[in-house]
Amino acid sequence: MATNLSTKWMPPAQIPREQVIAMSEAVLAKPSLPIKVTEDIFRVDALGMEWDIGVDIYTPEGPITVGADGKKVGVFLLHGGAGDAKSMQRLSLLFAEKFGFKVVVMTYPGRTYLDDPSRDWPGDTINDDGTVRTPIWLKGEYVTPDQYELVKDEGKKMKYGTRTSARAKPGTRFYDRMAAWPIAFEEGMKTACRRHMPEGEFSIYVHGHSTGGPYVSMLTQRVANIAGVLAIENSTFGYINERKHIWGGHVGKIDGFERVAMTGESWKDPFNDLYIRTWRDLARYRGPEALGQEGPQALMRLPWLMEEIFDAWEVSRKRPAFKAEYMVTHNIVGALEQAARVSAKRLNYGPDQTEELVAHYLGFTRELKGPGVKPVPPYLFGLAKDSRDHNPEVYKEVILPMFAAMSPAPKTAVTRFGAGVHTYTKPEKDLPYGIAPAAAQLYHDAIIGGFYLV
Repeated sequence: MATNLSTKWMPPAQIPREQVIAMSEAVLAKPSLPIKVTEDIFRVDALGMEWDIGVDIYTPEGPITVGADGKKVGVFLLHGGAGDAKSMQRLSLLFAEKFGFKVVVMTYPGRTYLDDPSRDWPGDTINDDGTVRTPIWLKGEYVTPDQYELVKDEGKKMKYGTRTSARAKPGTRFYDRMAAWPIAFEEGMKTACRRHMPEGEFSIYVHGHSTGGPYVSMLTQRVANIAGVLAIENSTFGYINERKHIWGGHVGKIDGFERVAMTGESWKDPFNDLYIRTWRDLARYRGPEALGQEGPQALMRLPWLMEEIFDAWEVSRKRPAFKAEYMVTHNIVGALEQAARVSAKRLNYGPDQTEELVAHYLGFTRELKGPGVKPVPPYLFGLAKDSRDHNPEVYKEVILPMFAAMSPAPKTAVTRFGAGVHTYTKPEKDLPYGIAPAAAQLYHDAIIGGFYLV
């Protein structure tokens, strides 16, 4: 199923709210193509350990859409920091049912709840007995409470409130897993692409929501048939994300409200800290979103807003809701190096092999360089109007200049939607699936129209 659009197609800088609504209505009115949804649990070897990786696959039963380059369109998706493959179901269905793309969604290592076919995690993330929810990296292997200590951090209270982490104890299996999972993540992504969207048949377009963004950015140069990035609310390489985080300065008025850029020191979390998410992680988004959509008067309904947060947490806690990915997403060099050296010591690596592993870990947070290296492919950034983490000014001042400094510099463009929040599938007035349908249409047009051709 192919569509002919001009190869000179370029994305709009802005899509006003009225147009977002019209695009959404048009996409949702399209007939749904028959698709098959399957799950693939496969095992990879990484740094002397086995890891079970889960992916969901959405495959059109009819012909798969062909892009401007003549290849079948495959989409590889990663969820955000709290989620799993089920978190991306709505976007996956839009791409597969409405546009005929094949979609593969991977869950981060340790996040698939292997003990129940529903993949819903039971209970809460922090239990009354002081234990916490922990990853399942291999079916039948569990992290026991004696393998960690709980740590309370109030250093980022302005944004996060009190953060709770499970700190893996040296000498435990948990500690070894926490040091090695980045390599398992890389191997899992490459294997999923190879198994389901092989080179020569597919061109792959990748998207990582929020935390997933730095991982698909890293993947772009490590899989030959990745053709571009569908970068809606998609953070980028860790070193760029780090600069975005510490960038400071007043950014003036946006949407009628005074906004100040996020400032702060570089992250310093140790590699063996597993962050345990709570309702606070919903609250840190709901506040800025309410400000953008309702104005300062949103504070006048704070009890009601908190009820919405607690109700949403009852649903959200079924997803994994723990996180170890900060050392890649925020370029925590010290943690990356320590994790690599811990793994190398466990495997009895010599000095040269150890330094190679350290370099491999540090390379996860930035583009690869040198002769024979695949260039970074095009990025089409999509920004939601009331995003907490992605505002136009930081793209103008930080992100786009850093992409322009790459050699060779990839093609980039930014489209800002006149609606929506960071969780772009979140419903709002006249947009029952948030801005996701309009975003799916934008990326369909980009793929078919030739934006990603280089």
